[in-house]
Amino acid sequence: MANDVQINQALNLTNQLISELEIAEKHLSSARNWGFFDVLGGGFIVDLIKHSKINNAKVSMDRVNYLMQELKRVLGGISMPGDYTMNVGGFATFADFFFDSGIVDVYMTAKIMNSLSEVRNLKNRCFELKNKLSSYR
Repeated sequence: MANDVQINQALNLTNQLISELEIAEKHLSSARNWGFFDVLGGGFIVDLIKHSKINNAKVSMDRVNYLMQELKRVLGGISMPGDYTMNVGGFATFADFFFDSGIVDVYMTAKIMNSLSEVRNLKNRCFELKNKLSSYR
């Protein structure tokens, strides 16, 4: 019986993970689009919007990390992907505002695209886990 409870808890957490990853993906996709616009000469306002989208994605990814820790706890010894941390921020954010050059804009857009790719990969792994867990029901 505990096994059924464990599987149901894991499925619930996996569904929450997928939902939160979709939110992060939406924010990163929007940030990427603003990044493309910034490369073409967007300016300060575009930087503000782009970084707002990045910050929203970071909030979602903090929630994803929490949910992944809970899922690891529920599943016990089953291996899960590690914590995800976005590599967009810090000096790159400062440089994007302060220098606001084409090179920095391209660099930021590339980092956003890398984060977006990682979020999509993690979401796909969560779908695989969901299918695996559903087969145990």
